[in-house]
Amino acid sequence: MDKFNIAIDGPAGAGKSTIARLVAGALGFVYVDTGAMYRAVTWKVQQEGLSPDQESDVIALANRMCIELVPTAEGQQVYVDGDDVTKAIRTTAITDHVSQIASIGAIRELLVAMQRQMAAAKGIVMDGRDIGTHVIPDAEIKIFLTASVSERAERRFKEMQSSGTCTMTLNELEQDIARRDQLDQNREISPLRRADDAILMDSTSMTINEVVDEILGLCKSKVGGGK
Repeated sequence: MDKFNIAIDGPAGAGKSTIARLVAGALGFVYVDTGAMYRAVTWKVQQEGLSPDQESDVIALANRMCIELVPTAEGQQVYVDGDDVTKAIRTTAITDHVSQIASIGAIRELLVAMQRQMAAAKGIVMDGRDIGTHVIPDAEIKIFLTASVSERAERRFKEMQSSGTCTMTLNELEQDIARRDQLDQNREISPLRRADDAILMDSTSMTINEVVDEILGLCKSKVGGGK
C-alpha cells in the first residue's frame, strides 16, 4: 500500500485526537497531534514565568525548545527538553492560554515547519485547526470533524473527569469551548475553517468507531488505503 497523508481539522473537543490516533493505528501510519505541540510551548512559557504578551521572549523560548512526540502502546507521549509533559499540557491552565500562543505568527511558522517535515515522508495522520488549509494542503484525505458545542463540552467533561483534571462545571466548559471557537475562527493567522476539498463530518450522533470506520472507508475508496 502506498503511503498517503490524512488531515483532520475541526474545533476544540470534536474528538480529532482520538479519531486520528485510531485511524493511524488501523492504517499503520504515524499520528501527529499538532495541538500538543502548541500546548507544549504554552506549558514551557508558563514554566518560565512569561506572558503570551511578551512575544519576543516567547518566540525566543520556542526556538530553543526541543519538542518530541513519541508513540507508545498507551498513546502519544509528549516531551519538552527531555521532560514528559503529556499530562501537564492537558490542564485547564494550559487550555485557557493555548489559543493566545497559537495566534503568534512566528510560533505557528516554527511549528508548521516541523509538522511539514514530519509529513514529507507520507504515512501521516495529522490533526489540528489548519492542517488541510495550511500545513499540508496537499493531503490526499481531508476531514473537517465537528459536533455541537454541547456534545463537545460533554465529551471533554467526561475525559477530564476520568483523568482527574476536571476543574470546571459542564456549563463553564461549554462556555469555554464556545469562546475558543470564536478565537480560533477569528484569528488573523491561519483561522479555523474547512478546506474547500475537505469532507465535512458531524460526529454529534456518531460513535468513535463509526467515525473511524467512515474515514477508513474514504481511504479505501479514494486512495486505495486500508488493510
